[in-house]
Amino acid sequence: MTETANPFAAIAALIDGALEALEAEGALPPELDRRAVTVEPPRDPAHGDMATNAAMALAKPAGTNPRALAGLLAPKLAEDPRIVMAEVAGPGFINLRLAPSVWFGAVSAALAAGPDFGRGAPKGRRVNVEYVSANPTGPLHVGHARGAIFGDALAGLLEFAGWDVTREYYINDAGAQVDVLARSAHFRYQEAHGRAVEIAPGLYPGDYLAPVGVAMKAVFGDTLLDRPEAEWLPVVRDFAITAMMSMIREDLAALGVTMDRFQSEAALAAEGKVEAALARLSEQGLIYQGVLEPPKGKTPEDWEPREQTLFRSTAYGDDVDRPVKKSDGGWTYFAPDIAYHFDKVSRGYDLLIDVFGADHGGYVSRMKAVVAALSERKTPLDVKLVQLVKLFRNGEPFKMSKRAGDFVTLRDLVEQVGPDVARFTMLMRKNDAPLDFDFAKALEQSKDNPVWYVQYANARAHSVLRSGAEAGITEAAIMAADLASLTHEGWIEIAKKVAEWPRLMEMAAESHEPHRVAFYLFDLAGAFHALWNRAREEEALRFLQAGDEAGAPARLAMAKAVSVAISAGLGILGVTPVTEMR
Repeated sequence: MTETANPFAAIAALIDGALEALEAEGALPPELDRRAVTVEPPRDPAHGDMATNAAMALAKPAGTNPRALAGLLAPKLAEDPRIVMAEVAGPGFINLRLAPSVWFGAVSAALAAGPDFGRGAPKGRRVNVEYVSANPTGPLHVGHARGAIFGDALAGLLEFAGWDVTREYYINDAGAQVDVLARSAHFRYQEAHGRAVEIAPGLYPGDYLAPVGVAMKAVFGDTLLDRPEAEWLPVVRDFAITAMMSMIREDLAALGVTMDRFQSEAALAAEGKVEAALARLSEQGLIYQGVLEPPKGKTPEDWEPREQTLFRSTAYGDDVDRPVKKSDGGWTYFAPDIAYHFDKVSRGYDLLIDVFGADHGGYVSRMKAVVAALSERKTPLDVKLVQLVKLFRNGEPFKMSKRAGDFVTLRDLVEQVGPDVARFTMLMRKNDAPLDFDFAKALEQSKDNPVWYVQYANARAHSVLRSGAEAGITEAAIMAADLASLTHEGWIEIAKKVAEWPRLMEMAAESHEPHRVAFYLFDLAGAFHALWNRAREEEALRFLQAGDEAGAPARLAMAKAVSVAISAGLGILGVTPVTEMR
């Protein structure tokens, strides 16, 4: 990404150069740590285009007063032709106003880069993003949909920022839940043979297992009938898991999600990875026999202290050590998770990201502890929690089909609103905030529907470009247009908004917050719609003006740049840009 594409990076480099000049002059001590220096938009746009805290961040280590340092730095910045104004404000901030050429330079960079506008250079670093990872016991529900959308958008964002990304799904195909699945599927298998069955309490009652029973009949005939459970359970379990994972893959595909890797818990256990992971921790002196304190809220009467095999997770910031083996000798739920993360650490990633449902909040500290231990603190783990989704229609709680048993499926959601609407709507809220999803608003054609609002801006931009093409304005003319002719502040404001994209993308990727991309797109669309509406009263803001055909390519270049930025952002979020709306 060039400095032209990212004006904030360009001005940060300018400030860095000015500080080096002050060091060379002896006004600053050499080799100051400048990592705290920032260049950001001021809170009040009336103060300028950018503001830097350089003087405030460096005054103390330099042994000087912030305003005095700002007084030295501001004149040096003002010498650059890109800086129209450099003004010391408050305790030592420097507010900067930039020449329009800076913003139009970003527009030209957007046109030249096209879909890659703002894309980061390859970092040479690998990240594993694990998301969804639902038990293979049924179709995905709306809660899984939010996790899938968030995880996929985060993976897309990091990929765009220059990371080498692996999208991964962890299959919980070991443990009691898949035995329950097998027993539930066997009832459906009996049903497929014409037997009257009543699904026993505690099993999965959803109709989605009926086709599995039919498929088993086609494969096994009646060979699994009237046999002891110990004989048919492993066969039915494997068959049902395969069928459920096929359904889950189809559900994810309907949402536009494709995983790079599916990792089986059962396979890890069969390969001895649990024992290997615990052996590694044991070598570090982190596995021991001990007795835990009673859980909070327990009274001595209902607490039975017993010796357990524990992981010393408190050595890595957890609030309590965690059991890895049950009293009957079997592994706890935590032990396979240790093995799985040991496997991920062993694959050499520079960063691990886990996307969990809100009900897994209690797992965060122990997972961070075990990854820190297994990687010797070399591999960071970021755990993102995704909060619940409540469904509404016109403000009233909304329920759809119950083919899954007792929950609304991801497929139902996609069939109601489509994948693009589902994705963008869910990304308009931060992942750790509860989400109310109103089907009526999601399909509404108004500003209150953010996905429609953004898509409409892109469609408007393409409508203008089509009109320009009909008027004989070529793509080459648009790409070569002299943007300096656009002196109206309305054009400059749009250019500023386009120029924000590379910085916004970097910040969103660094914070692992794809919702920032959705917010930016909504703001950019709002700025473009506002320009469009102003053009009804101000002819200077119309893209095509009678009598000024020569200036049209520059104005159309602005519409194209808006579309480029919108398309880049929507691509990260996994939403297909719309070029025409009816």
